Amino acid sequence: MWLWLLLKGALVGIVIAVPVGPVGVLCVRRTIVHGRLAGFLSGLGAATADAVFGIIAAGGLTVVADWLFGFQNWLRFFGGAYLIFIGVSAYRASPEERDSDREPESLIADFASTFALTITNPITILAFLAIFASIGFTGDDATIGHAAILVAGVWLGSLLWWAGLSLGTGLMRMSLDRHHLVWLNRGSGSILVVSGVVLLGSLVIKHFS
Repeated sequence: MWLWLLLKGALVGIVIAVPVGPVGVLCVRRTIVHGRLAGFLSGLGAATADAVFGIIAAGGLTVVADWLFGFQNWLRFFGGAYLIFIGVSAYRASPEERDSDREPESLIADFASTFALTITNPITILAFLAIFASIGFTGDDATIGHAAILVAGVWLGSLLWWAGLSLGTGLMRMSLDRHHLVWLNRGSGSILVVSGVVLLGSLVIKHFS
């Protein structure tokens, strides 16, 4: 029973993590520019945030969910602003700024930044609720033990996806020359900036409508 529940959770974690968004772009860029460990820890931050959302959904923590939804606009504002900031920084980065020896503080920042970006989208809780219901995990099944196993699977599945992405990207890291890195910085920076602008724009439209 517990193994089947763990596998279900892992599948949910992969389904949640697979869609390529700003966090995925950031993870790929950090892997190429700063090495596999930086990319992996960036993915670990996103996986941990997904696990937090999984805990809220599986545990029926409606008070926490309501609190996050209450601050959703502020969370999205800071998330959008940060996306624009790191997007501009990536766009303007020199192609020579590539290293594998990240300082511990920088690696911690890699983890914290993707955790924060992922946690600014509490709407993911609703996605978890829908997916949990589709696999038959309802409120009647939500014992503490079952919820813990399911969420552990979510974290594991999400982590496996991010580990595979960083390792796969790392294989082609050293084959990229300066020309490729210029376009990597410009492309990833543009995607991050556009994502931030769209996020902030949606808040403005929501406010005036």
